[in-house]
Amino acid sequence: MGTSTMPKAFCIFWLQHKEISFSSCLVQMYVVHTFTGMESGVLMLMALDRFVAICYPLRYATILTKPIVVKVGLVTFLRAAVLILPFPLMARRMQYCGTNVIAHTYCDHMAVVKLACSSIRADAVYGLTVALMIGGFDIFCITVSYAMILRAVVGLSSKEARSKAFGTCTAHICAITVSYKPAFFTFFAHRFGGHSVAPHVHIVMANLYLLLPPMMNPIVYGVKTREIREGILRLFRGGKDVAAHHGH
Repeated sequence: MGTSTMPKAFCIFWLQHKEISFSSCLVQMYVVHTFTGMESGVLMLMALDRFVAICYPLRYATILTKPIVVKVGLVTFLRAAVLILPFPLMARRMQYCGTNVIAHTYCDHMAVVKLACSSIRADAVYGLTVALMIGGFDIFCITVSYAMILRAVVGLSSKEARSKAFGTCTAHICAITVSYKPAFFTFFAHRFGGHSVAPHVHIVMANLYLLLPPMMNPIVYGVKTREIREGILRLFRGGKDVAAHHGH
């Protein structure tokens, strides 16, 4: 998501180049929202992966075979690509007769269609439907998966096994929180916030929605991965040793 918006955002902030063609705006709209849907699907699939790994550890390799993984990955990609396609198509057919300035650093669907002179009811309803079909379904699957995981973990007799199982899920739960919170704020503020949300708050949250997950995910998963954590510690210890050596 960040890759699809950062070049234009840098042009806005560094070069004061604040214009984008309507066609390019529609392409960016499609790419941003498609990647958003794909990211939500990946988080859902990761929750299902944790569920199988913890609840059915002996059957993990037979349940999640390579063909199954490829198929569910393809379905996740196609779901987002197909459901998001009407966004730019519906925005393109609308009549625009007022201002052409959007208060965002990227072409968000609702931010663009709100510039139209014609009714945007169909766009708002379809956007809500897609959000429920993608985000609502994924959150439902994630919730059910973690409810089953929690029930299985609580039933473990070994405290060490419970701790290890919870530790396996911590990074994923952090990733879910970082991804969904700004996304839902942006989505609902556009449709139900009206004038109650200050424009600068909306803009900041919309940018965090694109920047926070790719920035935080490497940190979250890096801290939980022993090899990465030990490598970073060695790097800092090495730097201290070099500094001490030069000091002498």
